[in-house]
Amino acid sequence: MRSVLALALAAAMACARSQEPPPAAPPAPPTPVVPAGALDPLLTTYAYPYPVAFHEIASQQQTLRMAYLDVAPTGPPNGRTVLLLHGKNFSAAYWAMTIQLLGKAGFRVIAPDQIGFGKSDKPDRYQFSFEALVANTRSLLDALGVQRVSVVGHSMGGMLATRFALMMPERTERLVLVNPIGLEDYREHVPAATIDELYAQELRATPQSIREYMTNAYFAGQWRSSYEPLVEILAGWTRHPEYARVAWNAALTADMIYTQPVVHDFRRITVPTLLVIGQRDRTALGKDRAPKEVAAMLGNYPELGRRTAARIPGAKLVALAGIGHLPQVEAFDAYGRALLDFLR
Repeated sequence: MRSVLALALAAAMACARSQEPPPAAPPAPPTPVVPAGALDPLLTTYAYPYPVAFHEIASQQQTLRMAYLDVAPTGPPNGRTVLLLHGKNFSAAYWAMTIQLLGKAGFRVIAPDQIGFGKSDKPDRYQFSFEALVANTRSLLDALGVQRVSVVGHSMGGMLATRFALMMPERTERLVLVNPIGLEDYREHVPAATIDELYAQELRATPQSIREYMTNAYFAGQWRSSYEPLVEILAGWTRHPEYARVAWNAALTADMIYTQPVVHDFRRITVPTLLVIGQRDRTALGKDRAPKEVAAMLGNYPELGRRTAARIPGAKLVALAGIGHLPQVEAFDAYGRALLDFLR
């Protein structure tokens, strides 16, 4: 048996331990410092020109939120809907003037942010394909009760609009391609890059490099204050501590564009089609990876526009002289007239 002294000592030690303060909690991880002008991956602090709604999509064993604008007509309603599909470096926000124009003409306008873009989710794992983006867009239209749309796609959105019209001709009234990329098969001219290489390239982007690219590639070296909204989102993302999420999705979608050409399918389009082509445009994916003599021949939009119009049965071509990659910004009046004349 334990002695009385041992029992007393044990009791005293237990009492002392009960009076000790609890162990300190581990220090909280430091809160990342968010610089001024930084934008988080979901653009929670960035205001769009129209109210933003969200649609949940079950895709690839995960639930993803897709942001979109759904704007009612401001003029006498004509009962028709236009679907606007943004380019790779853009979001639904840059369609503001087009939405206003179409609304006055009586159209309902739906402008989504595709998964991986704008205010929509930026998944860590996703097999990006134009077919998947079409399926996501179809899910949105189904949820909104919209059966038929005229589809307007710009840049990468032109590739997506093409795939939409091919997959769902019965739901496509008209197709408008505004300086779409993918009018040539980049794999025939540009060396391939791994997704890791594309990701590293995206991580190197800075506000300055983005503005310089847009200035030279889109606007012939002339930057105007009215172009500033085009760079705000991309530049703001690079300043945020979570920019890697955005860069990863950007790398995946760049790979999608390179590996999934649509140029070979233009002959199968069966819906009325309009091409609005700024003739100064020389945009081509991966041009910086191509040999100089090859790069000089890529993105020849005057020739590409004519060739594409000839491949699409019955297509109409509107060529805008002296205009670059964004007719809806640089030559809005001419672009707007062509768009309304075709859609009405």
